Amino acid sequence: MNHLRFLKYLDEVARAGSIRQAAERLHIAPSAVNRRIQDLEEELGTPLFERLPRGVRLNAAGELFVAYIRSRSAHLDQVRSEIEDLQGLRRGSVKLVASQALAPAFLPKAIASFRGHHPLVAVQAHIGDHLQAVQALRDFEMDLALVFNLAPEPDIERIAEFEQKLVATMHRDHPLAQKSELRIRDCVDYPLVLPEQDIGGRQLLDHFLARSSIKLRPVVESNSFEFMRGYLYHEQAITFQIAIGAVTDGGALVAREISDRGFPKGQLVLASLRNRQLPVLAYAFAEHLRTALGAEAQATFNPARTSA
Repeated sequence: MNHLRFLKYLDEVARAGSIRQAAERLHIAPSAVNRRIQDLEEELGTPLFERLPRGVRLNAAGELFVAYIRSRSAHLDQVRSEIEDLQGLRRGSVKLVASQALAPAFLPKAIASFRGHHPLVAVQAHIGDHLQAVQALRDFEMDLALVFNLAPEPDIERIAEFEQKLVATMHRDHPLAQKSELRIRDCVDYPLVLPEQDIGGRQLLDHFLARSSIKLRPVVESNSFEFMRGYLYHEQAITFQIAIGAVTDGGALVAREISDRGFPKGQLVLASLRNRQLPVLAYAFAEHLRTALGAEAQATFNPARTSA
């Protein structure tokens, strides 16, 4: 399948925006990559790239051809998976993009459980926001997305949705940690560490507060949930995240429900590219995630549990 390898050269140049950088990633000479691109352009009868002073950029014809390459590559992965399944094998890979809140506990546990049944399967887990997730599905870089508050898109298939509450997270030595549940007014007298405004949980919080007289003024904002949780060890601060991200860490951090009427909830969405035939293993993994998330959703949130 040498012709597929040559098509991969063009795809890699498109991603890198540079023949030299693509060649380094492919571990071949830049002249070989350039020659194959020229061969393709000659065969198609049109340039595929604009040659720039520092690199290259796809033109309209190139955009069309790269979309074809990625679609063909994804279909080949699916066929290979089906062939392996017919042979009684479980080799293959699954590619998933997921929200940050899932990274500390839920996702590692779900992947390990899946690999317990399919030990020859490799899983590529990428952490990203909802915009990155949609683009990764469209570019055939990922099979599945599991992200918070994914906006409806005509080309994205929503496989399953699971309700998620926003909860307050703090250190166990925080004065409010002794309460089983809080009101949002309880939090305003303490330093707040909040997600940046383009993150789904923050958008829900801001939308709720827009109808209230309460104003939350963060002392720290970040796009990293790991950083925000880490900050709670050094100041009597509070942050907010979805309940599935309120994972155990041995008891140093705790999560508390907010009892205000109408305090926001969102949806954790499992999705794929509409009309794309997924590899067999990706279907199996999607069903595994659906089951695991269903069990998580049925569990009652315990405000006394610890959280990372």
